[in-house]
Amino acid sequence: MKAAAASTGRIMGRVPQGEDLLGYLNQVCLDEGISAGQVSAIGAVAKARIAFYDQAKQEYGFMDLDEPMEIVALMGNVSLKDGKPFVHAHVVLGGHDGKLLGGHLSEGAPVFACEFIITKFSSDQEFVRGLDQGTGLPLWQGLS
Repeated sequence: MKAAAASTGRIMGRVPQGEDLLGYLNQVCLDEGISAGQVSAIGAVAKARIAFYDQAKQEYGFMDLDEPMEIVALMGNVSLKDGKPFVHAHVVLGGHDGKLLGGHLSEGAPVFACEFIITKFSSDQEFVRGLDQGTGLPLWQGLS
């Protein structure tokens, strides 16, 4: 297995109410020049869209959650896709009944309140996504 050594710096912030969560995190990474990093967040969304990857079909299925939900956990990474910073995040959301749903964070999650931390990595190797033939997913290239 190949790995890359990295040094870090952190950015902490708040997503403005009404902003799309994924879109905003991607924009922060673009504005701050973050091409490799780790993302975490907590808060709440007015509604959400999450995805699950069907391994047999090699395609995403989407679930629209049209209700306010708590962001119980959000974790992900930042790398380059098509030459731009790309946040790949998974999220666990809690409803008013305490039930949890989770999956791949997709655009379509307007924020009610959200605080995030992005840890920026500096590395001698770029983390670039490209199509992995075995999975059909855009995975990091040159690291396996």
